[in-house]
Amino acid sequence: MPKVNRYRIYPTKSQVTKLNETLELCRWVYNETLALRKNVWETEQKRISYFDSKKMIPIWKKDKTELKTVHSHTLQDVTMRVDLAFQAFFRRVKAGEKPGYPRFKGKGWYNSITYLQSGFSLNGNILTLSKIGDIKIKKHRELEGNIKRLTIRRTSTQKWFVSILTDVDSYQPLEHSDKSIGIDVGILSFAALSDGTFVANPRFYVKEEKNLAKVQRKHSKTEKGTPARKKTLKVLRRVHERIANKREDFAQKLSKTLVNNYGIICFEDLNIKNMVKDPLYAKGIMDAAWNKLVTYTSYKAENAGRKVVLVNPYNTSQLCSKCGNIVEKDTSVRVHNCPYCGLSIDRDYNASINILRLGLQSDRKIGRCPSLQ
Repeated sequence: MPKVNRYRIYPTKSQVTKLNETLELCRWVYNETLALRKNVWETEQKRISYFDSKKMIPIWKKDKTELKTVHSHTLQDVTMRVDLAFQAFFRRVKAGEKPGYPRFKGKGWYNSITYLQSGFSLNGNILTLSKIGDIKIKKHRELEGNIKRLTIRRTSTQKWFVSILTDVDSYQPLEHSDKSIGIDVGILSFAALSDGTFVANPRFYVKEEKNLAKVQRKHSKTEKGTPARKKTLKVLRRVHERIANKREDFAQKLSKTLVNNYGIICFEDLNIKNMVKDPLYAKGIMDAAWNKLVTYTSYKAENAGRKVVLVNPYNTSQLCSKCGNIVEKDTSVRVHNCPYCGLSIDRDYNASINILRLGLQSDRKIGRCPSLQ
């Protein structure tokens, strides 16, 4: 099972300079690869494959000798990224979605490099990178399995992190649990559980909105290209990073709690891309980041021997969890009052019970994936 661990690294000033230069050189290769594929198609109607574009790297090194300061596997990964961008483009075209042709990367918009299989080593709290040197790493947890790939990333606030992909041979199952839970995610309450528990919505963005607006106004008033503008931009990025970190921490902790306590966890299979098109609810949905909770719970459940079941969200809020009749109601109606059986409970609580029932029914079907259905 593949597993990724992320650690903070602390390069020296000279190493930061080398890393930034490496990122700029990788950005140059990315743009050249994209330009090559674009020009050949426009002039000759031919497609350049990943292997053909990879063969151009030695030729580019002859004209641009600085590329020799970058590990060869790192440059190969850049051409692979261009190929993946085109694959995603063609997939969207076939699906009838908005295509989004691959774009050229401007200065400062290429923020990660990858070492494939070689060019790095990890000894204790020292990470050795080819062409870069020895970098201090904060290993807050031990690595498991064999290292397959390593990615260095620069954040918007100029912090550096390393993500290490390992191949773990064994799972770490938790003690068997017969408990199951249905979860209805929302905006007023982040989640309603079928056992009657409600998880409050932390609303990280909303709480920081006034502070964010204040910083943005100050930033917009500064003149472009001045040190003052760079300073306010740094503050602005810190606020956004703080919001993202809080949201990440919340989703990780809640998903861990769910996996530790329940054997079967049921969610709605929501189409969030379509839901955020509604301007009335878009900000609340994006702030809640429901997809993070489902994603984190899924991979944690797979490693722990639990089950995550995704059910069809159709009519989960309209269906009475007691008698099974449809009780139509607008989204503004927050209490489910059934005229047939007299049941009166919270709307989201009613939906979570229906989600649990549908999830358990789906779990009994034969031929379904044991970890994510």
